[in-house]
Amino acid sequence: MPNRAPVVLTPGEPGGVGAEISAKAWMQLRNDADCCFALIHDVKSLRHRLSQAGLAVPVTVVSDLSEAAKTFAGALPVLHRSMPQASHAGAFDAANSTWVISAIDEAVDLCLSGTASAMVTNPIQKEALYAVGFSHQGHTDYLAALARQKGNKAHDVMMLAGGGLRAVPVTVHIALKDVAAQLTQSEIEAQARVVHDALKCHFGIKAPRLAVTGLNPHAGENGAMGREEINIIIPAIEALRRDGLQVAGPLPADTAFFPDARQNYDAILCMYHDQALIPVKTLDFHGGVNVTLGLPFIRTSPDHGTALNLAGTGKAQAESLIAALRTAISMASNAA
Repeated sequence: MPNRAPVVLTPGEPGGVGAEISAKAWMQLRNDADCCFALIHDVKSLRHRLSQAGLAVPVTVVSDLSEAAKTFAGALPVLHRSMPQASHAGAFDAANSTWVISAIDEAVDLCLSGTASAMVTNPIQKEALYAVGFSHQGHTDYLAALARQKGNKAHDVMMLAGGGLRAVPVTVHIALKDVAAQLTQSEIEAQARVVHDALKCHFGIKAPRLAVTGLNPHAGENGAMGREEINIIIPAIEALRRDGLQVAGPLPADTAFFPDARQNYDAILCMYHDQALIPVKTLDFHGGVNVTLGLPFIRTSPDHGTALNLAGTGKAQAESLIAALRTAISMASNAA
């Protein structure tokens, strides 16, 4: 087992596939000498779901995350937290939403205290959380808010990684019609700096090379198809270059992702959600990883939802969660 602290894995929506993919991830990683994680869950609910899904995975309760290393090779370590309401495969229940949120809160505390080397989050059902007053877009901004509440600096940046591509959507969950109005030079610069620092600290890249896409077709074609490149994106790139960052762009998005182009950068900043996610999911749909940069701790997540339709069937694929766990472990090793 590794010398660093274990990774903590949150349960996500208990009616989804989190339990099953966590068990499958443990089966795949249990003999990996560099890997150790523990799952926060209700052990009775977990065992019931695994039995329902036909997964004969041994589960053991640990009272403290530090105990996970002793049991990991033989059983999936679980930090037992009683669930308020029985969970049913394929259905979410807002009665369990505070339990879901509290698991995220606990994982953050474990990371900030150094008890966990990183946190990996199973997918949440935001509709269920909204029913109890959850006011955030999702994990990413909630984790940043938690970090700031605890006195830490945080500028959350979403990075999707898969198929050898690292892509950052500068604007995320907003309507396409609102992207141009939300795009600012300062935000492009701030996110680029976060990505640059993370590539050095957590990915072992000594001299990161960044690329930036344009917003408009053909990167605006010198203003013929929009002026966002001239007024916002190019000034951001120039400011970053003045500070010594290697930044290419603005690149036309329709030619930024073919294999030869991808050899020229370590990460690419894209102007909106689908501009970043479509190439990542095309390259590696099942193995994509969501990485939150700019936090005072390491957080990764599988790049998919709760998959309620697959819950309890044992058919959910765990490749993305396995990749998220491996990414978190690698990031923790590079930061050590």
